[in-house]
Amino acid sequence: MSDTPPLEGLLRPPIERVSAIYAGISAAFLVLNPTWGLLVPAIAYPAALIAASVAVVRWRQAKTIAAYHRNLRRLSKYELRSAEIPFSSKKLFIGKGFDWKTKHAQRLMETRLPKNEKYVRRNPLEQRARAFELHIEHGKFSGLSKYTQRWIPPPPPVGGDPALHGVEPIESDIWVDLGERVGHTLILGTTRVGKTRLAEILITQDIRRGDTVIVFDPKGDADLLTRMYVEAHRAGRGDQFYMFHLGFPEWSARYNPIGSFAKITEVATRLAGALPGEGQSATFREFVWRYVNVIARALDKLGFKPSYEEIYARTNNIDSLCVSYFEYWLDRDAAGWRDDFVEGERSKSDKALTELARKTGRSMRAIELSAFIRERNLRDPVGEALFTILSNDKTYFEKLVASLYPLLEKLTTGSVSELLSPNYSNTNDRRPIFDWMRIIESGGIVYVGLDALSDHEVAGAVGTAMFADLTSVAGQIYKHGQSAGQSAQHSPRKTSIYADEFNELIGEEFIPMVNKAGGAGYQVTALTQTWSDVEARIGNAAKAEQIGGNFNTLYMMRVKNVETAELLTKQLPEIELVTTTQSSSASEGADPTLVAGFTSRNEDKIGAKAGELVSAADLVKLPKGQAYGLVEGGRLVKLRLPLPAKDEADYPTHLKMIADRMSERYAQSSETYDAMLTEGRGIGW
Repeated sequence: MSDTPPLEGLLRPPIERVSAIYAGISAAFLVLNPTWGLLVPAIAYPAALIAASVAVVRWRQAKTIAAYHRNLRRLSKYELRSAEIPFSSKKLFIGKGFDWKTKHAQRLMETRLPKNEKYVRRNPLEQRARAFELHIEHGKFSGLSKYTQRWIPPPPPVGGDPALHGVEPIESDIWVDLGERVGHTLILGTTRVGKTRLAEILITQDIRRGDTVIVFDPKGDADLLTRMYVEAHRAGRGDQFYMFHLGFPEWSARYNPIGSFAKITEVATRLAGALPGEGQSATFREFVWRYVNVIARALDKLGFKPSYEEIYARTNNIDSLCVSYFEYWLDRDAAGWRDDFVEGERSKSDKALTELARKTGRSMRAIELSAFIRERNLRDPVGEALFTILSNDKTYFEKLVASLYPLLEKLTTGSVSELLSPNYSNTNDRRPIFDWMRIIESGGIVYVGLDALSDHEVAGAVGTAMFADLTSVAGQIYKHGQSAGQSAQHSPRKTSIYADEFNELIGEEFIPMVNKAGGAGYQVTALTQTWSDVEARIGNAAKAEQIGGNFNTLYMMRVKNVETAELLTKQLPEIELVTTTQSSSASEGADPTLVAGFTSRNEDKIGAKAGELVSAADLVKLPKGQAYGLVEGGRLVKLRLPLPAKDEADYPTHLKMIADRMSERYAQSSETYDAMLTEGRGIGW
């Protein structure tokens, strides 16, 4: 085909070395013995210079081929200390790599041809060294292993196919436009492949840039916690750092997940959102929503700030709330009512009230007050909703909302209750209390540890409520402008939200956040293992796709799920790959008088076939710490992340203790947690 691009021919012996050696020898002879070759010095020396130049050029060409072969087997080490991570006010640093183009797909295809296997397989000497180390591991010569590893270093423990990145020997720092962040970012990859490391790189830059940073960490990553603390202090923002951790309540900041809202109905939504909503459970969740909504409205009218403890106390004794609200209602709309109301008088004269109290199990004072209000024909939406609850049998009604009680019990038990239902009047408690509006206004840096390995149900409830709260705040900022969440003395900040195990934290209320929160300055970075996890959590493939459609930037690390891989591959164009076909033929001569009794023919045919720029199989073979990125509206980059170099830093004693305990506790339980996610038993399931 005339328009078929030529083959590069990189997978071959570096034969340029031969001509380089001959040219170099010739140059040496001409310099040392100008009369060699019957040349005069005036001609010999320029000829030597030309020969030396040819030798240098050809040697460099051979070196390029050899480096390419070496790159296919093992990449050079790439690590950065935290302080060395670059940052800019206009661009976002991702890692080191290159723009992935058709030529790279062509090179990768060629590495997988059987004839080129010798260029990509591991060095046989290295394989023998590793086998030798295993053989002597438990013997008296086990000490020799340190010498073999020094002389023949083992490959880094990243697995995968190094040729996926090695097809381009020339790489550079990858930067993307900061304006793309408000389009939100999705990071996909199976467990232990570097998702959190990529998040650390982005978080480091956001902190230095002065953004508000909020990080949700369900499992508990000690390195991530300490990295955020160190970077906050390094950027001079140590006083803006907050740690909220359900696993370490004695050191954690406090937060009321249902205490701040734009509409009172959000309280019930956040609580009911943590309950199962599939099948028949959806009906019972609606009962719970209405029950909690009535209680929350009554508390709000009475001047109480809703909290888990307050809601739990009222659900256990709704009658006392009814009495308090009825008295408030009468004080507001029927002055002097206490002179006309005598407790017990109506129940004596109206046996129906006594019978109603007996049948429903309700407080007699609440029943009498409700009758007294009806006599005066007063109207109040909250009070009438409380009438409805009182008219139902107490035991029957508690069965309808039974799923609420275990959840509230967990959220109000032990020291966790002090975190989630803070006592605002207790001046002796030095732990700070925060809410998202104040965090956004002051430019806070918040690490949220949900301790999911200890209690995934509580973690799911708190995480879902926090996301719903952030969505509400985004709505207020979007509606009223940046001044709703920003101090007038400062220019508007971006709010960078990171959600590890993203699928376990979201609910339907998250959809408007990724749909419209860009206008509120939110830039969401979500990390998850497979997109199927998101669909399972939402319970609706169409809604999950709606969420996915709002992530304009995608980083795909190693995945084990073809459907997840296709989130990237289906967005890429089909390309033409160059192929070669070898053929040979021989035929007998038609004329017996000719000397040649037969003729033969050998040829290489160059053609093209349709192929994929990146295939799902490539994504399965990615080494740890490597990714494909679809950025800036279709630019495909291949990148690798820097390994974290040893970084000396000073931590406060309590933070070091927390980090050590997190490392011990969560390292032992991470496999159990991952298995729970695989089986669909993760947070909030």
